[in-house]
Amino acid sequence: MINVSVQPAPIDLPAELAAVEIKGAGGIASFIGTVRGDGGVTELTLEHYPGMTEGALIGLAEEAFARWGLLGVTIVHRVGAMVPGDHIVFIATAAPHRKEALESCAYLIDRLKTDAPFWKQEKRGGEAAWVEAKASDGAAAERWT
Repeated sequence: MINVSVQPAPIDLPAELAAVEIKGAGGIASFIGTVRGDGGVTELTLEHYPGMTEGALIGLAEEAFARWGLLGVTIVHRVGAMVPGDHIVFIATAAPHRKEALESCAYLIDRLKTDAPFWKQEKRGGEAAWVEAKASDGAAAERWT
């Protein structure tokens, strides 16, 4: 089972986690990303290219599903305006064993940061600026190749 969603609505964490609790899974790993207020950030806006973004996330989910022999993958990503503390991304993987669940979840968040077409804009004190890609995100994604 692969479930991918890109949405402006808040993420229903209990429902999303329940959906990936698959019979036979020995391990379920999850990651919840939240908007940080570092450096006075008051708002984060994510833009995406509909269709392309979902396709990229489905491709990553399919790669993880095959590579780790998963039973289920869920990726839910928010778009639009959010404030510090809001949940921005939820990733969950279900596998026969914990090692595969944990590794595949880490793989998905590392690769999502570099391979999914999202554009971030941060607001601080009324001024907005686009966020540049970080070298550390590229290095994290590279460890999986």
